[in-house]
Amino acid sequence: MRFTYLFVLLNIFIFSSCKEQKLELNKIEGKLIEVSDSLENDPEIEAFISTYRKRIEKDLDSVLAYSVDTYSKTDGELNTAIGNYMADIVYNEANPVFKSRTGYDVDMVLLNHGGIRSILSKGNVTKRSAYELMPFENSIVIVALKGSQIEDGLVTYLSKSKRAHPISNLKLVLNKDNEIIEAKIKGKDIVPNKTYYVATSDYLYNGGDNMIFFKTNDSLYRLNYKIRNALIDNFMKVDTINPVIDDRFIQIN
Repeated sequence: MRFTYLFVLLNIFIFSSCKEQKLELNKIEGKLIEVSDSLENDPEIEAFISTYRKRIEKDLDSVLAYSVDTYSKTDGELNTAIGNYMADIVYNEANPVFKSRTGYDVDMVLLNHGGIRSILSKGNVTKRSAYELMPFENSIVIVALKGSQIEDGLVTYLSKSKRAHPISNLKLVLNKDNEIIEAKIKGKDIVPNKTYYVATSDYLYNGGDNMIFFKTNDSLYRLNYKIRNALIDNFMKVDTINPVIDDRFIQIN
């Protein structure tokens, strides 16, 4: 009992002292700890993860298709073979998913030039190739836009940007003064009051690359389908990859 009584008194004293004492932060110190390959590996950890590493490496390097040439996002001015190919893949892989859920078709695709992070080398194409092309966790979303929003926002953006942003099912022609003289979706003139379903990435929908026109949309559909996975799914379906630069976005004199 005496011990309990003293313990209670001690706690009361400490609590009272803490209430009366005002603590202030007056100094923060930090220390740089360098992490490099000079640090020795832990044998137990290495033994534990080695099996998983080998399995992942084997999966990443499994051959899915063959590329007849090396393709780069710098190969063209307004459209590139690799950009066209990636945009077409998003259309081909996302459209069946979107239609099965909504009954609507995807009308066009817009991705961004900067989202292509590597070349596609000539030779065997693997899952690793897809991770190199698209290392980000970007997912495909479908945005409903009126034709007027596409003309005033998306098309105008592309005409001023003059970069090879990957597009699919959209045809743009500029004159020598950078004025739009032709803009078609699936071969038809854009109807201002018609609703079009545009496939893009969640990054661009959220304003990436200053594509703020996506936010003025009728509705948004999230497919929970990563662009990288769409690439892998397509690689597994084809035997030979041979994309080309075409006339989907050109400038004439």
